Amino acid sequence: MIWAIILLTIFCVVAGLRKNKPVFFLGPFLVLFLYIVVEIARVPLGFIDTVKLIFSLK
Repeated sequence: MIWAIILLTIFCVVAGLRKNKPVFFLGPFLVLFLYIVVEIARVPLGFIDTVKLIFSLK
């Protein structure tokens, strides 16, 4: 999975620089956000309970 994120980041940076469109730079951030949401959803608690658990860890 990490390789897919790295390759997508490289692709988005190259495409953003070549086409001079800043929208390509949002790609890696959106993928990381979606990855975090999917990983949270995989926890067998409710979404809010999982978020509370994550932020209560010390």
